[in-house]
Amino acid sequence: MGKDLHTLIRLRKFEVDERRRDLGVLLQRQAALEAEGRALDAEFAREVSFAQQNPAFGLTLGAYVSHFRWRKDDLLEREHQLDEDILEAREALAEAYRTLKTIEVTQENRENRERQEREHKDQLFLDEVAQDRYRRRSHEGDPLA
Repeated sequence: MGKDLHTLIRLRKFEVDERRRDLGVLLQRQAALEAEGRALDAEFAREVSFAQQNPAFGLTLGAYVSHFRWRKDDLLEREHQLDEDILEAREALAEAYRTLKTIEVTQENRENRERQEREHKDQLFLDEVAQDRYRRRSHEGDPLA
């Protein structure tokens, strides 16, 4: 009976590890999107600075700003979707961990109960041996009994 839970515990640990890996991948993607956002902002600052220093290129700045806004909106939308995915992954990890802990506690309780039963049986056996010994000594007239 106890063996079955050890297999289930191993399976649930694997599931927790999978959920951690999934979350790790999403967090790496989030870091990449944040880096992309910083690079986009830096590019925008360079373009604006260049357009201010070179008035001839200032005429194209409007088109660049429009394209920049589109790229920024797209990036923000991807970040928002990724935040939702991360939240779901965290919830899945928490649920997998709760399930694992429940099974581990159940297994621990079973083992404790089995140990207590074993100790109780051992104690009953020792008590019976002691009673038999006492009776034998009493019947033999042993003064130490």
